[in-house]
Amino acid sequence: MLGVPTSFISEIPRLSVTAVVDILAVAVLIYQFILIVRGRRAAHILIGVIVLAAIYFGATLFRLELLRTLLATLAPYTAFALIVVFQSDIRRVLARIGQRRFLGFSELERREVADEILLAITQLAQERTGALIVVERSIGLRTFVESGVNLDASVSRDLLLAIFHPKAALHDGAVIVHGDRIAAAACFLPLTTDPALTAKLGTRHRAAIGVTEEADCLAIVVSEETGLISVASGGEIELGVPPERIGQILTRRSTDRDVRTPYHPAPPAAAFHAESGSRRS
Repeated sequence: MLGVPTSFISEIPRLSVTAVVDILAVAVLIYQFILIVRGRRAAHILIGVIVLAAIYFGATLFRLELLRTLLATLAPYTAFALIVVFQSDIRRVLARIGQRRFLGFSELERREVADEILLAITQLAQERTGALIVVERSIGLRTFVESGVNLDASVSRDLLLAIFHPKAALHDGAVIVHGDRIAAAACFLPLTTDPALTAKLGTRHRAAIGVTEEADCLAIVVSEETGLISVASGGEIELGVPPERIGQILTRRSTDRDVRTPYHPAPPAAAFHAESGSRRS
């Protein structure tokens, strides 16, 4: 085999099912640990420790005895120093490990996020403040997230209201929700190219339809003209959706089409006509 000794090949351990499970378990633990410490002081300390370890191995490799001896002498005391200085961070990390989900988005978290979004859009509708919230599902929306302002913040009613405040810097564009986090705000979304909808609906509604034509996400729109709440899914939109139904849709696990009554170019209600006349609604 291209000059590779047979004895070397025979010494390579076979990849068993147990080994695969072992590797995957370690990978999951490392990934979860990185998610926990990301964005905290502990992350910077961890990077510093990794850099010092790399310097130590480099000193050993190149036989820099003085540097190696110095680092080896300081290593035991460094561990105790980290425990003393960052004891509060360690307690916080251990507490999060105990309550952190490892296998996805739990039902409790799903309901909490749905409640926060529902409270926000209900108040926005009462105040007739325009808003567009896109909830990511199985198909990622990273392209659209990168077009906006990265937030990576917990979903909360107060934050959503602050984002869509008319005088806020991020009120134009869409908010994209990934799991239990607000991934980004002021995101640009593709507009639907359906000519029948282009002439009847405003920009927010066309953007909601456009993004659901490209992904299996759910888009919630609040009209600043009428205060009506609309839901888009699967390239179709339903106008005048009651908040209770939106709560049911948000907590639903399936990615099937959620719009029960798609929009038609000639809506019967006069409020729908007023809404469609706005280019920003």
